[in-house]
Amino acid sequence: MSIEVNHLFKYYGEQAAVQDISFNVAAGEIVGFIGPNGAGKSTTMKIITGFIPSSSGDVKVCGMPVNEDSMQTRQLIGYLPEHNPLYLDMYVKEYLEFVGKIYKVKNLKARTEEMIHAVGLDVEQNKKIGALSKGYRQRVGLAAAIIHDPQVLILDEPTSGLDPNQLVDIRELIKKIGKEKTVMLSTHIMQEVEAICDRVVIINKGRIVANDTASVLQQSMSLQTVYVEFEGSVSKGMLAKIPHVGKVEAVKEGWLIETRDDIDLRKEISLFAQKNDLLVLTLRAEEKSLEEVFKELTK
Repeated sequence: MSIEVNHLFKYYGEQAAVQDISFNVAAGEIVGFIGPNGAGKSTTMKIITGFIPSSSGDVKVCGMPVNEDSMQTRQLIGYLPEHNPLYLDMYVKEYLEFVGKIYKVKNLKARTEEMIHAVGLDVEQNKKIGALSKGYRQRVGLAAAIIHDPQVLILDEPTSGLDPNQLVDIRELIKKIGKEKTVMLSTHIMQEVEAICDRVVIINKGRIVANDTASVLQQSMSLQTVYVEFEGSVSKGMLAKIPHVGKVEAVKEGWLIETRDDIDLRKEISLFAQKNDLLVLTLRAEEKSLEEVFKELTK
């Protein structure tokens, strides 16, 4: 595993920012790390990158414990913080060469040119960073994060504040990078998670509440609500007596039925229809978007 987090805790005074979280990110995987503001995303990322220590727990990057030799593990990590720290008075090429020297990158000029081309900065490379748009500044930050060819890339809100065109460009760039490196990114944009990420880890109030692919999370949550239409008269009271039913709501020509348990209601509804000699015209799980799943798990 490229990233291993086991029973991680982080306290600020008496306040727990992260509480007993565990997850792994495999080599070559792009994982979305999402949650509400204040859920513990940035804190977790800072601990993984070695910028702040944990209160307890174990974090490894490429098999090496972060708390034992953070300088060595930092060599393996490319990090783009939420607030991209750039020297605005430096030129693009000058800044990237400056970062490369810190990492002692070999063949630095060639590597700088390679990064400028990789992130689409060719046209802007002779400008000062302060003269660049937000989108191009993010590209500079990405180039700086990968100039030393890290195995792991940590991106905290990499597309925050970008316009739609810039969003598409940066997303494609992250997907391209993700083919060769392990990527962990945080974002509030659910479409971004669906478009980029292989898997989703959702954190809420410092605890992991979900860890799976977006499609599996959507499917599992969707099965908890079904839409059904019957040919014949059916009352809300009758439907409420079906085993495992929690909530019944009349909508259009049919009914929305929610389970109070973690099961697929369609079998119970089919059995109900047979017992009451009813013809089922429509019976389907109500597909939920990732945004709806996120709201359900973090409300």
